[in-house]
Amino acid sequence: MDPEATTAGKLIELPEETREFLSQLREEDIDLMKHGLDLIRSMRTIGRFMRWVILGVLAILIGVVSLYENTVKLIAWFQK
Repeated sequence: MDPEATTAGKLIELPEETREFLSQLREEDIDLMKHGLDLIRSMRTIGRFMRWVILGVLAILIGVVSLYENTVKLIAWFQK
């Protein structure tokens, strides 16, 4: 599809089935689709954020366990 084309030109390039679907949409349907896309975009952003939160918590947990084990080894080494 040509990004420089006018709106009518873009619609002509669409498949017949897509044009039929778009012609049957009401104003409420279009608003619902716009809100749905916003919701999906927000969920993806939250998903990315939560992925980094979970990875950060796991990294901190592994770091604390490693620090504890090495501290215990160091204390045992000094007590010899």
